[in-house]
Amino acid sequence: MSDEVVVIGGGHAGVEAAWAARARGCRVLLLTLDPAAIGRMSCNPSVGGLAKGQLAREVDALGGLMGIAADRAAMQFRMLNTRKGPAVQGPRAQVDKQVYAGFVRATISDAPGIEVRRGQVRRILEEAGRLVGLELTDGSRVPTRAAVLTTGTFLRGLMHVGDRRTAGGRVGEAPAAELSASLSALGLELVRLKTGTPPRVDARSVDLSALPAHGGAPDDGRFSFRVEPPAGRPRVDSHATATTAATHDLVRAHLHESPYGRGALESAGPRYCPSVEDKVVRFAHKESHRVFVERETLRGNSLYLNGLSNCLPAAVQERLVHTVPGLAGARMLRPGYAVEYDAVPAWQLEPTLMCRAVEGLFLAGQINGTSGYEEAAAQGVMAGLNAARHAAGEEGVVLARHEAYIGVLLDDLATRSPREPYRMFTSRAEFRLLLRQDNADRRLMRSAHAWGLLGDRDLEALERKEAAIARGQRALGGADAPARRALRRGVAWDALLDEHPRLADVALTADEATQLELDVRYEGYVERQARLVEKVERLAAVALPADLDYASMDALRLEAREVLSKVRPRDLGQASRLPGVTRSDLALLALSRPGRAPS
Repeated sequence: MSDEVVVIGGGHAGVEAAWAARARGCRVLLLTLDPAAIGRMSCNPSVGGLAKGQLAREVDALGGLMGIAADRAAMQFRMLNTRKGPAVQGPRAQVDKQVYAGFVRATISDAPGIEVRRGQVRRILEEAGRLVGLELTDGSRVPTRAAVLTTGTFLRGLMHVGDRRTAGGRVGEAPAAELSASLSALGLELVRLKTGTPPRVDARSVDLSALPAHGGAPDDGRFSFRVEPPAGRPRVDSHATATTAATHDLVRAHLHESPYGRGALESAGPRYCPSVEDKVVRFAHKESHRVFVERETLRGNSLYLNGLSNCLPAAVQERLVHTVPGLAGARMLRPGYAVEYDAVPAWQLEPTLMCRAVEGLFLAGQINGTSGYEEAAAQGVMAGLNAARHAAGEEGVVLARHEAYIGVLLDDLATRSPREPYRMFTSRAEFRLLLRQDNADRRLMRSAHAWGLLGDRDLEALERKEAAIARGQRALGGADAPARRALRRGVAWDALLDEHPRLADVALTADEATQLELDVRYEGYVERQARLVEKVERLAAVALPADLDYASMDALRLEAREVLSKVRPRDLGQASRLPGVTRSDLALLALSRPGRAPS
């Protein structure tokens, strides 16, 4: 065991950070407000989706827990966007929230090298800009030079239901009330964000048979490349319904009672997951909005009303639910609510997720302005890995935009500094054909092994897979060979075996055959994207001095000087993605490298 890494928070970012640091050989102390809440799914009962599925598979390829936990807890598995190309398809599982959290909690709690301790951090302790420890609310101190802060929605968390406000980051859980002041004292800018969750209703009070059912795929899908999912997983359907004119009339009539309507919420909310109040106001021309009724667990009777997020008074929410077809007799178990919390704009972080103001302090998850379990888990893996490397005196590592959706996520946070909760979309990834959900293992497992996140067995399994695909490539013959041309036209590998019996000797698994088909079918497009990657890498190879005085570069436009001084990009590639930086600005920056006279 090497140095210790302290992880603050036991949500999706926290558990992945702890798991990654442990894999690197660190002793890990996980501090959490409630050890029983480790791995808890605060909102929707699902993992994955469009682009989010790519993130979940990348987390698995880097040795994380999310994919394994989702496979164990899956009640329904679907591949989304199957009518479109593989670059924009994404796996999604409806999961049993109790099974998911139970598996994660047990895995973390039982892992040698991870100590779970109840505690709340009050102050970050630093000396000369370097982390030296943490002060807890009970007055005790934890010395450390590497910590990962994953506070989720708990930093000065405030929940809203109608005009009722309750301090907390999640229903029934107290907020982290004092840490924000410490972060501000360190010179960090904080912003206020918000998110929300819909009401839950009792399944025994709903006739689900009256609603259209949405089932999963006929075959059992999976997220994890490394661990086989358990056999005999239960299958459940979700059910579709929609809001009505009566729903919208009720929202408008009581809008003044909602914090949204009366302007009590000044923080920015998620644009792509709006509340019912937002939908009714912003999309007044729409007659209805979709609602999906999803079971949260097989062990209870709670139904999640996906699409009905709101923070109206509880009594109004129950009436609101009753206006939705199929839910007229639904008994509400818990009202929806909005939660406001503090976040740290990520331009204040290094690409490794280390805080610039305090060496050794890493931030991951919703504290960086993201939304979603998958975005949090992806940051957790990278922050935990880099915290462990820092503790061992090693340089941090970064994934590029052409290597992973995780690279896109972290680069977007640093360069664009979103002022609303960030959600991943396939449209954000310019190299999405390279970053498919099906090839995350081939893209990332070698790096994960080199970084100490995966063992030899996982690498050997990957090498066997790559060798089988290479055998298939050789068996197909050259560019004009009939079998290769057929595969390029969209003929499946199995369909080729009758016409080309010699291919049967290759003996590919279903996964290997799929990878071979996609490699051949899209090789021209992949080569084109690879050439674009080369251009991007040429820009990334031009490092910018950390102490470059942008403010004194009068030839740069004022807008460029301001954003460059704020973000301080590490290279021309990152500078080129900053809003307000033009090609002429980049040309001037290229002259500002060491050995060149600044303009």
